[in-house]
Amino acid sequence: MRVLITGAAGFLGSHLVDRFLADGCEVVGVDNLVTGSRANLEHLEREPCFDLIEHDISKPLFVEPKLDGVLHFASPASPVDYNALPIQTLKAGGPGTHNALGIALRHRSRFLLASTSEVYGDPKVHPQLEEYRGNVNPVGPRSVYDEAKRYAEAMTMAYHRTHSLDTRIVRIFNTYGARMRPADGRVVSNFIVQGLRGAAMTIYGTGEQTRSFCHVEDQIEGIVRLFHSERVDPINIGNPDESTILDLAAIVGEETGSRTAPVFRPLPPDDPAVRCPDISAARRELGWGPTIGLRDGVRKTIPYFRGLVEQA
Repeated sequence: MRVLITGAAGFLGSHLVDRFLADGCEVVGVDNLVTGSRANLEHLEREPCFDLIEHDISKPLFVEPKLDGVLHFASPASPVDYNALPIQTLKAGGPGTHNALGIALRHRSRFLLASTSEVYGDPKVHPQLEEYRGNVNPVGPRSVYDEAKRYAEAMTMAYHRTHSLDTRIVRIFNTYGARMRPADGRVVSNFIVQGLRGAAMTIYGTGEQTRSFCHVEDQIEGIVRLFHSERVDPINIGNPDESTILDLAAIVGEETGSRTAPVFRPLPPDDPAVRCPDISAARRELGWGPTIGLRDGVRKTIPYFRGLVEQA
């Protein structure tokens, strides 16, 4: 197979590149390197089955020869990034999705969209089923990401219904692991870097809000299984083992050896109070479920950030 992956130099995109190469595929990566990093792909510099095109997917792109799959992962994906790059985020979800779908249509290839649990907003239903339509503020500071992904899902389904394009939609819940940027504002990377530096972990709100943290190895396995499945409707891929932010801080503190008391800051607008996927569909249709618990996943992730902290 030959696949194209947008956002290939990003956190999830680079892991996805590795997985498809390991599975014997040729991979074309596309990234404009606004939030992605060449460092995530430097181990592939001499890989003959991988090419990286530096390009903004919100602008048209012509790719040859034949592609068997297009996976659209290009987008700023952390609050720090999409608040700093609001228009670019909307363009990645709007024209970027349109262009990626256009590439898939020209090649009659399978298309997979990376969507997000953020389409559920601050949910009134818990845990979140795929059928839940969400509680989203369309004009709040998080809306540039939420609405970009909701639009991208609508565009994907429009191509499926209008052009009979073979499409997949994955709703990704909080994922963490190596290759996250240390200053991207995500809570796992924030806590680990602060813990390794002996600094106070920054907790927003009371810390009682919940998240469901999925290690990147589990997430990639779920995405690949979805790509090879026959599931067209959106599907949740995440870890249903729900934890509070205080729980995460305690685990990171223990694993990094940090004994510094956390500091508390005001909760940002529209920050979800709860987040937990119902993964019944993934278990049933993909035979998938997470295998790495939060503590073990944190242990796997710390060495990567320790290397970055020691280099700084």
